[in-house]
Amino acid sequence: MPTAIVTQSSGRIVQVRLVSSDTTETTMPVEAETLAASSTGEAEATSETTTETAVAKTAPNPIAATPNELAWAAGSFVVLFVILRYFLFPKLKKGMDARYADIRSDIDGAGQVKADAQSDVVAYDKQIAAVRVEAAGRIDAARQTVDTERNTQLAQVNARIAAARTEAEAQTAAARSAAQGQIATAVAQVATKAATLASGKTPDASVVQAAVVAAMESAGSR
Repeated sequence: MPTAIVTQSSGRIVQVRLVSSDTTETTMPVEAETLAASSTGEAEATSETTTETAVAKTAPNPIAATPNELAWAAGSFVVLFVILRYFLFPKLKKGMDARYADIRSDIDGAGQVKADAQSDVVAYDKQIAAVRVEAAGRIDAARQTVDTERNTQLAQVNARIAAARTEAEAQTAAARSAAQGQIATAVAQVATKAATLASGKTPDASVVQAAVVAAMESAGSR
């Protein structure tokens, strides 16, 4: 409840202040009309006496709520609490639970996908290793096959070359023997004619032939 404080000077009201009964500092001064003295000399001669008189007056509090307002506020709060507790909060909690379940399922799905990818990578590495081993085995087998075929072909070529060389040597020996026989016959004829001319007698053909062959063999051995 506010209190009115009246300040008087020489029996006249100089100032009026309203002071709240709850606090001592919350005041609002109200300047009252100062009545001028009738004369300057009387104002100077008169000693100023200040008297503060506390007059209690009842005034309505502008911030105090009425019982009707309190009842409406309490009812509104109760209604809002009921709406939040039994309607909005369950829906909010349901949505949060659904969102959490979705996020959790996504995390679990991502973990499963990661595990599947890792298993696929391991299987792929195993397949690559098996393919490399198989390729190395095939390369070694092909190399061995090529080496075997090459050695076989080289042996066949060497055999054909040796056979051809043997045949050529035989043909050369036969040709040489034939040529030597012809040469020996010709030399024997020449020697027979020379001996006949020299001695006037015809020598034995077999003796001349044997002498020519012996001479040719001794010359060939040298």
